[in-house]
Amino acid sequence: MNAYVGTPTSRVDGRAKVTGAAKYAGEFPADGLLHGFVVEASIPCGRIARLDTSTALQVEGVLDVLTHANRPPLADKDDSWKDEVAPEEGSPFRPLYDDTIKFNGQPIALVVAEDWETAKFAATLVRVEYEQHGFATDLEGERSNAAEKDKPHKPRGDAVAALAGAYVRHEADYVIPTEHHNPMELYATTAVWDSNGKLTIYDKTQGVQNVHKFLCGVFDKKPDDIRVVSPYVGGAFGSGLRPQYQVVLATLGALALKRSIRVVLTRQQMYGLGYRPMTIERVALGAKSDGTLDAVTHEAIAVTSRYEDFARNDTGWAEQLYKSPNSRFAHKLVHLDVSTPCDMRAPGAASGVCALECAMDELAVALKLDPVELRLKCYSDRDQSENLPYTSKQLRECYARGADAFGWSRRNPVPRSMRDGKELVGWGMATGVWEALQMPVAVRIALTSNGHAEVSCAASDIGTGTYTIVAQVAADALGLPIENISVRLADSTLPQAPVEGGSWMAASSAHAVLVAAEEVRKEVLGLAGKIPGSPLAGAELVDTVLTDGSIANASDNSRAVSIADAMRHGGVERIEKEKLNQFGEDKKHARNTHSAVFAEVKVDEELDVIRVTRVVSAVAAGRILNTKTGRSQIMGGVVWGIGMALQEETVMDHRFGRIMNANIAEYHIPVNADVHDIDVIFVDEPDAHINALGIKGLGEIGIVGVPAAIANAVYHATGKRIRRFPITLDKLLD
Repeated sequence: MNAYVGTPTSRVDGRAKVTGAAKYAGEFPADGLLHGFVVEASIPCGRIARLDTSTALQVEGVLDVLTHANRPPLADKDDSWKDEVAPEEGSPFRPLYDDTIKFNGQPIALVVAEDWETAKFAATLVRVEYEQHGFATDLEGERSNAAEKDKPHKPRGDAVAALAGAYVRHEADYVIPTEHHNPMELYATTAVWDSNGKLTIYDKTQGVQNVHKFLCGVFDKKPDDIRVVSPYVGGAFGSGLRPQYQVVLATLGALALKRSIRVVLTRQQMYGLGYRPMTIERVALGAKSDGTLDAVTHEAIAVTSRYEDFARNDTGWAEQLYKSPNSRFAHKLVHLDVSTPCDMRAPGAASGVCALECAMDELAVALKLDPVELRLKCYSDRDQSENLPYTSKQLRECYARGADAFGWSRRNPVPRSMRDGKELVGWGMATGVWEALQMPVAVRIALTSNGHAEVSCAASDIGTGTYTIVAQVAADALGLPIENISVRLADSTLPQAPVEGGSWMAASSAHAVLVAAEEVRKEVLGLAGKIPGSPLAGAELVDTVLTDGSIANASDNSRAVSIADAMRHGGVERIEKEKLNQFGEDKKHARNTHSAVFAEVKVDEELDVIRVTRVVSAVAAGRILNTKTGRSQIMGGVVWGIGMALQEETVMDHRFGRIMNANIAEYHIPVNADVHDIDVIFVDEPDAHINALGIKGLGEIGIVGVPAAIANAVYHATGKRIRRFPITLDKLLD
C-alpha cells in the first residue's frame, strides 16, 4: 500500500480545473438569471445629496436600481455585521445602508438588468450629487495623529537606555506602501432564488460558514434560508477572509426582485475592497562590537479606516528571531478616509519582518560582519516575549543549507564589487518567520462497502491544495487508494470549519480527518470482530490499522479482514462518522515556521534596471504533507516577494482620495519575465510537540523575508540603501 502523506502528489482537482469542469462563483447557471453592476462613489467623505436613477431605469432591459433609499431591510446593529475575522473594534461597513460616504469607490447603487453589458451601461447614467466633507488619505501627512493601538509584546529591560549606550546603533524608517490583492478570479456572487424563497449563494470566499452566518445576521434569516457554496477559488490571499460587499448586494438584489442575480466586480472595483495597509516601520537596533544585540525597538504606524481599527502584528518578530535583553514594540494607527484594510498574505510579518531584516543587514554592514554570521550571533532558541522553547526550530539548518545551495561563501562583501558584464551583481539574504497556527475543524467520512470514501468538510480550498491534502491523509488513514477518495469542501451545510487563512488549514483539516477515520476504523473493527473465526476477534483498536482495503493487525498484516467482508457480514452498506478535532492548548511552547532566503540581483549599471536572477528559500515548517504542492506554495510566495520588493504599490491621488492605478496594467506585479531561478529547500524538522503529524503549514512563510533579501541584494550590488518600497529604478537614479 502506498503512503501518500509526504509525497509529491498531483492535485486531485487538477483535471477539473484545466478542463473547465471546475465552476467558480461567477459561473454557476440559474434560470432567469439577472445581472448587477455597482455604481461607486467618486468622493472620499461626505454624503449623497441627490441620486437620480430615472435615466438608467429607462434603458431597455433594466429592471431596477437599488440604492439606500429603496433597498430591502438591512440590520442596524453592529453585531449583525460582524464576522469571525472582523477587526477588534469599530462599526463594519454596510453597503447601500444610508447616504453617508466613507471612502472613494464605495458602492452606492446596484443596477440590475437582464444582462451584464446593459447593467454596466445603465450604471453610467446614474447621476449623483454630493455634499463633500473634509478628508485625509495621506498617512505620512497625518503621521502626527497616530495613536497606539495595542502592545502585542511587553517591553523588556530599558531599550531606550540600552540603545543610547550601544557600541553601534542603527535607526531608520522603512516605508511599505499600500498593496492590493490581485487574484486571478474577480470577486463574484451568484445568488440563486428558489420558489420557496430560499437562497443558494455561490460566493468567492475563504470561509463559507463565515459568510453564511454573516448573511443570516445582515438579512435576519434563519440558517436554513441560506446556503453558501464556494467549491473553487481562483486566488484570494486573505482578501476573502471577510465577506466582501458584492455578496451583500447580490443577496439584496435577489430578495428585492425575487429572482436569481449575479454580481461580478470589475478589476477596478476590486480596489475598493481590502488591502495591505501602508506602514511606516521604524526600527532601531543597538549592538556590541561582536554583533550581539543590546536592544531592539520597532514601531509601526499603519493606515486604517475611520470606522474600523485594523491592526496586525508588524512588530515583535525580533523576539522570536534574535536575542536581546532590551526591547520595546508599538503599533500605531492613523484613521483616514479610506476603506478598512484586510489581511494580505502573511499580514504583519510580510511588512514588519521586511523592515527588521533590512535593519539587520544595515547593522551587519556597520559592524563589518557577514549577514548570516550576525544572525547566528543573535540567534534565539526561545521566544523571548514569553520565554518559551519552540516545539521545533531548525532555522540554523535553514541558514546552512540555504547558504550552501546559494554559494554564499563566494560573496565579496564590498558593495559594487561583483559584476557580470555591464551588470552589477548583488547577493542579499534575510530571515523569515510565521506562526504555526491550528484551529478546530470537523470532518465527516462516509465509507461504502465497495471501498470508496467521501470526506466532507466546510473548509475552503483557495488554490492551496486542500482537496489534495485531505485526500492524501484520508487515503493513508483509511488504507485506500487515493483514487477511491472523494472530497467535498466549501459548502456551509458541511461539518464545521473556520475561514481558510493564517496557514492553519493543512494542519487543522488533516487532524480532523485522522480523528474521523479513527471512528470509522472503530466501527469496521467491531464488524470484523464478529465474523465467525475472525483473526481480529478480541483485538484492541490501538493494535489495528486500515490498509490495502482491509482492517489488519498492526504488527501482522496477514491477520486481516477486508472492509468489504466486514461490512457485508454486518449487513452494513455505509459507515458514516463525523468528528470535531480540537487541539489541546499548549502554553509551554512557541509554535513557528522559519526560513532563510538568499537572493541574487543584477542591476544594469547605466539604466539601473533590477533583475532578480536567483532565489534560494530554505524552509523549516515541520512535516511537509505534499512536497509538490508545498514547493508550489513557497514559489508563489517568493514571486509575491519579488513584487513587494520591486513593483507593487497602490498609488493614491490625495487631492481626490482616489486610487489612480486600479488595474493590472499600472499596478505592477511580477510576470514570467521577472521570475527566474527559484530553489526551494525543505529542511527536515520533526516535531512531536505541535500535533500528531508534525505539520505547521506553508501558506505564509514563503513570502516573509523575500522583499528584504532582495533589498539587501540591491544595496550590495549598488551601494545605495533604499528604504522606501518598492525599489524602482528612479530611486536608484536619485
